[in-house]
Amino acid sequence: VQLQASGGGSVQAGGSLRLSCAASGRFFAIARMGWHRQVPGKQREMVAGISLGGTPDYADSVKGRFTISRDSAKNMVYLQMNNLKQEDTAVYYCYSWAKITYDSMIADYWGQGTQVTVSS
Repeated sequence: VQLQASGGGSVQAGGSLRLSCAASGRFFAIARMGWHRQVPGKQREMVAGISLGGTPDYADSVKGRFTISRDSAKNMVYLQMNNLKQEDTAVYYCYSWAKITYDSMIADYWGQGTQVTVSS
């Protein structure tokens, strides 16, 4: 499973960005998809995830500001980020839980990351 993220960039505090992530390759099914982020010197942290059925969950720090969605037919996941704060500055990584074949274990796959920079 290959994951290609896009949509990062630089924005002023209070602004918005929309991240997209496309899954490609050969796989049987994708279950959960989502986003993590990482600041240099800190651990990667969960931002938002969404189940195959469309149930989202969010880190407390982004609730009410970020919205995750997916288009399962296109194997895409999106992260709409509004009212961005300086502390949202990080590299954002999309991930998916997928099965390569019908009888394989679910494994996690990661994209290459996209930089989000929020300035004051």
